[in-house]
Amino acid sequence: MCGIFGVFSKARASQSDVRVLANHARQRGRDSSGLVGIGTDCKVFKADFDIRKLFREVSLSQKDQVIVGHSRLMTNGSADNQPVVRHDIIVVHNGIIVNDADLWASTGLERNLEIDSEVIAAIVEDLLAKGGTVENIPKTVLEACDGVVSAAVLLPKLGLGVVFSNNGSLYVGTKSEDSYFSSERFPLTEIGCENISQIREDGRVFDFHPVKGEVRVNEFDRVQRNLIPKFQAFSSQEKMLSYEPAEVKRCSRCILPETMPFISFDANGVCNYCNSYKLRNVPKPKSELFDLVKPYRKESGIDCIVPFSGGRDSCYGLHLIVEELKMAPVTYTYDWGMVTDLGRRNISRMCSKLGVENIIIAADIGKKRRNIRLNLEAWLKSPHLGMMAMLTAGDKHFFRHVETVKKQTGVQLNLWGVNPLEVTHFKTGFLGIPPDFEEKNVYSHGIAKQLRYHYQRTKAMLESPGYFNRSLFDTLSGEYFRSFTEKKDYYHIFDYWRWDESIIDDTLLNQYDWEKAPDTTTTWRIGDGTAALYNYIYYTVAGFTEHDTFRSNQIREGQLSRDEALRLVEIENRPRYQNIRWYLDTLDMDFEHVIKVINSIPKLYTQHV
Repeated sequence: MCGIFGVFSKARASQSDVRVLANHARQRGRDSSGLVGIGTDCKVFKADFDIRKLFREVSLSQKDQVIVGHSRLMTNGSADNQPVVRHDIIVVHNGIIVNDADLWASTGLERNLEIDSEVIAAIVEDLLAKGGTVENIPKTVLEACDGVVSAAVLLPKLGLGVVFSNNGSLYVGTKSEDSYFSSERFPLTEIGCENISQIREDGRVFDFHPVKGEVRVNEFDRVQRNLIPKFQAFSSQEKMLSYEPAEVKRCSRCILPETMPFISFDANGVCNYCNSYKLRNVPKPKSELFDLVKPYRKESGIDCIVPFSGGRDSCYGLHLIVEELKMAPVTYTYDWGMVTDLGRRNISRMCSKLGVENIIIAADIGKKRRNIRLNLEAWLKSPHLGMMAMLTAGDKHFFRHVETVKKQTGVQLNLWGVNPLEVTHFKTGFLGIPPDFEEKNVYSHGIAKQLRYHYQRTKAMLESPGYFNRSLFDTLSGEYFRSFTEKKDYYHIFDYWRWDESIIDDTLLNQYDWEKAPDTTTTWRIGDGTAALYNYIYYTVAGFTEHDTFRSNQIREGQLSRDEALRLVEIENRPRYQNIRWYLDTLDMDFEHVIKVINSIPKLYTQHV
């Protein structure tokens, strides 16, 4: 997914205005970029670096009528990057087509690239070869493709271009006699566009002077290592992942083990977590939420923001917001480098089927992964279960950029789909912080709590000075936005709808063709690139994972029997080799070294002999 932008001019395209659009598009990803310039000739530039740098390095003609570009996360080298060029058909595409493999097989057309977007150009080529019209391009492409398709198709030899979208992540506005388009409305307002409209399935066709010559493609390929390495499986590595049953005393009511921080058992073997538990999954009347959101509703346009990870709970929350609450949302995704391709595909499925715009804000992926690597290297030198949160500290700017999206869209209301049973006291418990059984939120707030947390963490960091690295400011600033900034105009959808795993899974899998991970049976955390490694560490050292705490909460809520919970975690706690391997590959870390260190950490429980 990327940001696309461009201008169709009656005379000469304004490069300064296009640069403004490009600068905004880079917030969706800046690791690769592309430009098209059409005037007396047609030039295409592909690069595996920032769009700002591409503008500095290429020469667009002052006579160009059409300038189109994109900025996105790196895929598999510049040759497989956008813009896609296929037999003089040029495509820039924001979204992910999840059925591209099936389309290639069913059409019999020859595939030249790995990128899913090529199938759009192939469908257009086939349509025109059979006598179809440019006006039919949107309908033909969107009927064939599953997943988000917000695209611009350029036909330089015909002097025509068409833009269209099946989820509304595309806007067109006018300035003087020129027409500009962008993945978001905000940058069009910045350059002074008027008559801004959201593009949908019908699309919009633009004309310009036809070009007689061939499309000239120039590629810049300078990055030595792809940010998304291809998966390679090695049986010898997979065998390194141990899964030894832990001989631990467990609560007689839930399944929490004796290795859980601050756990104690009464005379009946029931743990203090059960005895102190207050029901969390007790929804308030839905009418209350309808009343709360009433002032935010608009007759047309967007009326709420939905923070959207592409995980199970945010996806089902989006379903409720659109289908039950009848709101018109825009989804917001923060890509910090650990959103998996599976997560992105499920984002694409949901947004396309519900027709919902998706705004992406991407971090500097290379820097974020460098920060994770530095912290993981520090952790490996002095393993400490209480310091696992340092590996996920980089995602906390998610909270900061909710405010960015609010400012850019002018929409204040944000509705969250946070699972009320995702309480994991043990993550701070291993840092020496006792559980707060009175806390009602999944994420704890308050200055006193945060100061205590940072005091305990600083003590642990001193045991491995490698934590004092270039990532520290990013970590602290992200935690500031999560824990200290005032949250306004926001509500949790599961405060008003009961969270029910069976209904959620059935809805996502059957109504939205939601994709499951190949290396686990659960639908939880499968779009998160970090979860498999930290759960492997927790299980290897302490004999339980966040699955145990989650299933224990379900038992307390009356949603699950203890026997069923034990059966499930026996499966769910198994090592996820594919996810762990992907994670370490993206960090450029040696799999065998990391796993050997983890496996050698002294256990908190007795192993079977």
